[in-house]
Amino acid sequence: MAPKERYGYAVARLRALENRLLDESVLQRMIDCDTLEAAVKVLGETPYSPWLMELKSPLEFDKAIESELQHCYAEVGTFVPDGGLVALLRLVYDVHNVKTLLKSQFLTASGEKRRLDLLTALGNIDTDKLVLAIEGEEYWELPYGFNQAVPEAVAAWEQTHNALAVEKILDGVYFKALLNAAEKLAMPQVTNWVRSRVDGENLKTLLRLSRLHLDHASTQSFLHSGGNLPLNRLEPLLTEPVENWGRLLSFADIGKLLLPFAESGSFSAQLVQYEKDLDNFLTGVIGRSRYGAFEPGNVVRYLWMKEIEAKNLRIVLVSVANGVEKDAIRGLLRDVR
Repeated sequence: MAPKERYGYAVARLRALENRLLDESVLQRMIDCDTLEAAVKVLGETPYSPWLMELKSPLEFDKAIESELQHCYAEVGTFVPDGGLVALLRLVYDVHNVKTLLKSQFLTASGEKRRLDLLTALGNIDTDKLVLAIEGEEYWELPYGFNQAVPEAVAAWEQTHNALAVEKILDGVYFKALLNAAEKLAMPQVTNWVRSRVDGENLKTLLRLSRLHLDHASTQSFLHSGGNLPLNRLEPLLTEPVENWGRLLSFADIGKLLLPFAESGSFSAQLVQYEKDLDNFLTGVIGRSRYGAFEPGNVVRYLWMKEIEAKNLRIVLVSVANGVEKDAIRGLLRDVR
């Protein structure tokens, strides 16, 4: 870990980069558009303009969003004292790429087309090397624990053809690698943010499991250790009605996100609201870094805000393209700052 004093320049640069973040008014103008083409035109008035010019069709907007994220990660990586902070945010894309390659491999075995077009360059691991390692079964070259998880996932698929079992193995590697990376950085605010992410994922998993009526004894295999909430406080939740979960976890700030489940309403709608509230909660957790002029957490804060911005753009553009009611779109948007 670099001394905090070295982060003064990085934090100043990040403050300047925040001017690239989209203003809420831009998203509102996009929502008010009646067509995808009009919404993309509004986006073309922003820093996303160079990437949009490369598109063949407005339907390819996701390429522009990915290009802006790639530019952001590359730029921040040039001046941050600890590159591990950037790698921390990019790790999720490595998991995405591994899942994509394994799914493609499983489908190819049954005669379907190989799908490498779904890979993203946003991960830490070079995609060409990743393809060679997985398709050539040279797993020992993979970092972050994938060297053990990938063959385990392949074996699980060959034995059960259960996609959920494969997802569970790879998600477990992701959160373990995320925690290991945070602990190596030894930055309290960053570690707390990662632990909060683990808590949020565990609660989301439990909410989904509550509708599957699984054997409670198997619950632990779906949960990830390392969060602020101990697993022995989470596992018994499935023996209780979901309406009571918010009260049972009222001792933790994240437990408040479950309070809406005590009200009547569609469970699916409540789960969507939980996911939005969770993103906002995580923004608030790492947002405390903004008050420190030498706080390394500002790196994670800025990159997380760019990720939320990308999520908001996808929500707006997909919704406008599909004619979703405008107030419903606004209700799905996350807080960026």
